[in-house]
Amino acid sequence: MADVLSGVLRAFSFVLLLQGAGITLFIAIFRQCLVNCEGRLRRIGIASALLGIAAVTGQFLLEAARMGGDLAAIVDPSLQATALHSSTGAAFALRLAGLSMVAAGLRGRMGLSATASIIGAVLAVVAFTVTGHTSTHPERWLLELLLLAHVLIVTFWVGALPALYVATRCEPAAAAAQLVEAFSTIAVWLVPCIFLAGAGMAVILIPGWSVIREPYGELLLVKIGGFCLLMALAALNRWRLGPAIARIERGMVSFRRSVSAEYMLIATVLAATAIMTLFFSPE
Repeated sequence: MADVLSGVLRAFSFVLLLQGAGITLFIAIFRQCLVNCEGRLRRIGIASALLGIAAVTGQFLLEAARMGGDLAAIVDPSLQATALHSSTGAAFALRLAGLSMVAAGLRGRMGLSATASIIGAVLAVVAFTVTGHTSTHPERWLLELLLLAHVLIVTFWVGALPALYVATRCEPAAAAAQLVEAFSTIAVWLVPCIFLAGAGMAVILIPGWSVIREPYGELLLVKIGGFCLLMALAALNRWRLGPAIARIERGMVSFRRSVSAEYMLIATVLAATAIMTLFFSPE
């Protein structure tokens, strides 16, 4: 039961953390285009960060239960101390600090709130590099650089999807089309780097093709398949649905449907990643 609950909370924490941090990055980059929807995006980012804190905390507390083999072990102070002093505890501290800064910065309760929220987003992303398979590998320095680039770009993408959805509901058609075009101009260069960084990590981490027949490899194939579908949807948005926003009456509706499908798909890929990295190893 502890493993199941931990996996569920980890999946939710990935989505919420990346969404909160990603919305922060999106606002920082495209703020001048968010005339009517910035306040709403800030509220979504704050809610994502606060819910992310709850999910991250719950998943960390369950580490003791996983070590003890029973939910009752969650109140064992020695097991909690062991978890706190491990790499998992370091990742938890970074995520907690990062998400807190994201929420506070978006709320404008800190001096230089934009800077605080961006630093918080980066801290939350850096947390992925201090634990897991990449943190114990002999090629750790290279894997951490690849993972940092991989997760940072994914964070920007995850945050952009709800932001673009909201913008097409709140902004005039011409302004929304301009925002989509501005985002696509950046994304067309960044998104392929997700695959390149992921492929680089896979080459280093995976010992051989036999891994494909193991649970880790199967979930990796799910990730690759999901990414290919995401690229297809992103291309559709970039070259067809995005430009249609300003010139076709139902252009915004079609674009929002595509963005919603993209969001559900990327959430599924993140859930697969959460399960894969929690329970299985490339070795």
